[in-house]
Amino acid sequence: MTDETRSEGADRIRLTAHVHGHVQGVGFRWWTRSRALELGLVGYASNQADGRVLVVAEGPRDSAVALLDALRSGATPGRVDLVVERVDEPRGDLEGFVER
Repeated sequence: MTDETRSEGADRIRLTAHVHGHVQGVGFRWWTRSRALELGLVGYASNQADGRVLVVAEGPRDSAVALLDALRSGATPGRVDLVVERVDEPRGDLEGFVER
């Protein structure tokens, strides 16, 4: 692996975000998908049984951070009370960005 390949790989991340609030039944997953696609991310947004939405996105670090900022922006459908995120190494197992 060259230094250039390493630096490109290091710039890619997997963002996992649990979004708390009134985020189901308000178009939140569709809105998240739209933002993610605009940012060139792959992944999904999924309703959880406890009322949260799980967002998993992989791509360039700056794009993932921009999505996280958008989730916290106050400009989302519904109401976001809290976003709890985790950043990991990308797995490369995602294609497109879908609503689940």
